[in-house]
Amino acid sequence: MQLIDPNHPAYRRLWVRIAIVAVCFAWATVEFVTGDPFWGVISGGAGAYAFYVLFWTFDPQPQTAEPVVQPDAEEEDEPGTATIVTPDDVNGDEPAADDEKKAEEKKAE
Repeated sequence: MQLIDPNHPAYRRLWVRIAIVAVCFAWATVEFVTGDPFWGVISGGAGAYAFYVLFWTFDPQPQTAEPVVQPDAEEEDEPGTATIVTPDDVNGDEPAADDEKKAEEKKAE
């Protein structure tokens, strides 16, 4: 399980990676100086892990642009219009709006 994703755009800048590691080791130093070695070891371990992931094995993958998906013209509704769908039968299986569309298509033919 990877706790830090080196491909995240936040870690591309060197100063951000240095700051994360420095803060972890600085906090570990504070904990050791104030006499709490348990939290010093935890903070130092977090700093060591951050150094390992963000410097030692840092090899970010290039960003790939995701294709922009545009809806088909048929799927777009006209702005300002709303379709009211009411059940046509007791079970609610077939909406009345479908019947209206079918009737309009028959008139157009």
